[in-house]
Amino acid sequence: MFDMKRGRPSKQPRCGFGERLLKAREDAGLSQAQLAEKLGVLQRTVAYWERRPSALQPDQIAKLAMVLNVPAERLLFDAPPNGKAVRGPAGKVKTTFEEVTKLPKQEQAKILDVVKALIAQAATA
Repeated sequence: MFDMKRGRPSKQPRCGFGERLLKAREDAGLSQAQLAEKLGVLQRTVAYWERRPSALQPDQIAKLAMVLNVPAERLLFDAPPNGKAVRGPAGKVKTTFEEVTKLPKQEQAKILDVVKALIAQAATA
């Protein structure tokens, strides 16, 4: 008999990356098929990544982190390298700042100046 949540049991233990990917996927409430669809890969590819040591490309890891809404470090390391939880902005803020990073550096600097001024203003209010 097998666990319905995790499908057919593996004959070998998952690698560290596979365990972290599985946890992040389940935390995001996604099935392997749903994650695969969001990534544009086959479900069996996600299953392979979760079960076997895999050499993913940096862009694949970045896309996984973005879709699962976790820092890439959470997928790559057992614990954050500095021992502290790695957190980033959530929701609309994260999406907006991802768009800002695509702008020229001068435009990014202008936006950051405005954001810093607004934060300082809110802190004194």
